Amino acid sequence: MTRIVVVSAGLSVPSSTRMLADMLGEATTRAVQARGAEVEVDHVELRALAHELTDNLLTGFAKPALQAAIDQVRRADAVIAVTPVFSASYSGLFKTFFDVLQPGLLDAKPVLIAATAGTARHSLVLEHALRPLFAYLHAVVVPTGVFAATDDFAGGPELPKRVDRAATELAALLAVSGGAPAAPTSQRRLVEDEFESPTSFDELLKRASEGPPEF
Repeated sequence: MTRIVVVSAGLSVPSSTRMLADMLGEATTRAVQARGAEVEVDHVELRALAHELTDNLLTGFAKPALQAAIDQVRRADAVIAVTPVFSASYSGLFKTFFDVLQPGLLDAKPVLIAATAGTARHSLVLEHALRPLFAYLHAVVVPTGVFAATDDFAGGPELPKRVDRAATELAALLAVSGGAPAAPTSQRRLVEDEFESPTSFDELLKRASEGPPEF
């Protein structure tokens, strides 16, 4: 069973962000099933978790509903992340949720990014904000991101085409990994690790005296 979690950060009800999230979840279900795999899609609506996210920032502890959402992301084989655009970037609610995830939770996990806004002028938010965020979190970001302006929901083939393309790419990533993300790279050295066990100055001098490696 392939498990996919759709995280959406829309604030209004109904929400265009949730509409796009639903489209992506349905398209990914079709794409995964077309490859002969079973799929289960869960939705995490961040609007309902706003108070618990604030409490988590202040106390460092997740209340039950937030912890359940975090556990859904942990167990998921892939994540679809959809945010409205606020001040030319992702919303604070969206960012806060990914801030409270434990380090390494998204390591090697496929993520499809998407955003909504009033006009197409904000479409580059996918590249200058969302993609760097998930690259920093060591997720595997699907090549095609999906941006939807208000006019895109009025009809026409372009938005469904982009949705289907991104969903097909996510399904392909899942198929390559056998329906599950690669194991987190627990041996990856972080900056903190370098400070805990730094290379001695004598060793650095020795390496320098040996010259560059031959290829």
